[in-house]
Amino acid sequence: MDTVSKIINSIPSSLLSALAVETNVDKFSKKLQGEIIFKLLLYCILTEKETSLRGMQSAFETSVFRAFANTTDAGSISYSSISERLSVIEFSYFEKIFSSCVKSYKGEFDKKRNRIIRFDSTIVSLSSKLLAVGYNLKGGDADKYRLLKFTIGYSSIPEAVFFYKDATDNSENVALKNGIVSNWEKQKGQINVFDRGITSRANYDFFTENNITFISRIDPKAKQNLVKENKPGKKVNTDSLTIKKDSWVFLYAEGGKKSKHPVRIIQAVKNADNNPISFVTNIKNITAKEITDIYKSRWDIEIFFKFIKQHLNFSHLISRNENGIKVILYVTMIAAILLLQYKKEMQLSGYKMVKRQFVADLEKNIIYNIVILCGGNAEKAKDLLYRNST
Repeated sequence: MDTVSKIINSIPSSLLSALAVETNVDKFSKKLQGEIIFKLLLYCILTEKETSLRGMQSAFETSVFRAFANTTDAGSISYSSISERLSVIEFSYFEKIFSSCVKSYKGEFDKKRNRIIRFDSTIVSLSSKLLAVGYNLKGGDADKYRLLKFTIGYSSIPEAVFFYKDATDNSENVALKNGIVSNWEKQKGQINVFDRGITSRANYDFFTENNITFISRIDPKAKQNLVKENKPGKKVNTDSLTIKKDSWVFLYAEGGKKSKHPVRIIQAVKNADNNPISFVTNIKNITAKEITDIYKSRWDIEIFFKFIKQHLNFSHLISRNENGIKVILYVTMIAAILLLQYKKEMQLSGYKMVKRQFVADLEKNIIYNIVILCGGNAEKAKDLLYRNST
C-alpha cells in the first residue's frame, strides 16, 4: 500500500460509522451525513488553496470527490445547505475523530520529543457585521471587529486544541493556563513550554502545587528574592547563549506580594548581541543548558502556525457560526496530522512541498479508486467522470 493510501485509510469508515452512532451525528440528516461532511472538508482543506462554501459545493459534485469518499452517489447540493449543516452538525463527532488521530499518530513520533508540549495561541479577527460570535477589544476601531482565539498544544503533532470566544480569554494568563491544565489531566509527565504570555505569579504557584512542570521566559528585571544558587554543570553554555546564573528564587507580583513557591531562574546573555535573557521553570532535575534547549524547541509551534495559516487556510473562516468554526478547527488539525505523518514517512524537509506532493500522490490514489469503483470498465469510468459535467 502506498504512503498516502495508508495515511488516508488510518481513518477507516468503520471508525467514522462507529463515532456517528456514538455521537448521533446523523439524527437530523439523511444526505449530508457526518462521514460525508468530514470527507468533504478534509478533501477541500488538503487539495484547495482557499477553501470556501462554494468550493465545497463544486467539489461535492465531482467524480474525483466521489472516488475519494468511496461513493458513486454523492449527487448535488447547494452551498447554503452545507453552511446550514455546519451550523448544527454535532461537532463532538469531529472532535472524537481528531482524538483518534492523535492517539494513532502520537506514538509514531519520537517518544522523547513527545515529553515536550509547546503551547501558544493565535487570534482570528473578522468584521462584527459578519461574525456574531467572538469578543471585541476597547479603543479606536476595535469594536468594529470580533476576535476568536485558538490555543494549541503541539508536541510533534497538534494534540490539544482549544477555542475561546470571550473577552476574559484574551489574556494568555487565562487561555494558556486553561489549555495546559486541561491537557495535563489527560497526560501527566509532560513538560509544558510557552512564551511570555503567562506572567502571573499565581499561575506559577498553581502549576507547582499541581505538579505541572513548565518552562517559559521571564523579564530579566523581574523582582526576586534569592533562595539558593545552583552549581553549574560541565556544559553550561549553548551555541547562542552564555549562561550566567542558575538559581531558585521567590518572585513578586504587582503590589509586592511574594509568590508562595520558589521557581528556578536561568539567567543568560545572547552571544550575538550580549543582551540578557532569562528563563523560568519549576523543574529541578535537568541542567540549565537542557532548560534553554527545551525552550528553544518552542519555535516548532511557531513554524506549525505558519504552516496551517499558509497551506491549510486556517485563518480564513469558512463558517461564521460557532458550531461550524469548531468543526472546521478539528478537521484542519486532522489534515495537519496527516500531512505531518506524510512528511515524516517521506522524509521531507520543510513544509513548502509537503502538501503539493501529498496532493499529487492523492490524485493517483483517487484514479486507482475510480478503477476499483468501476470494476475496470472503461464505459462505467467515463460515466462516473462526466456524470455532472453538463
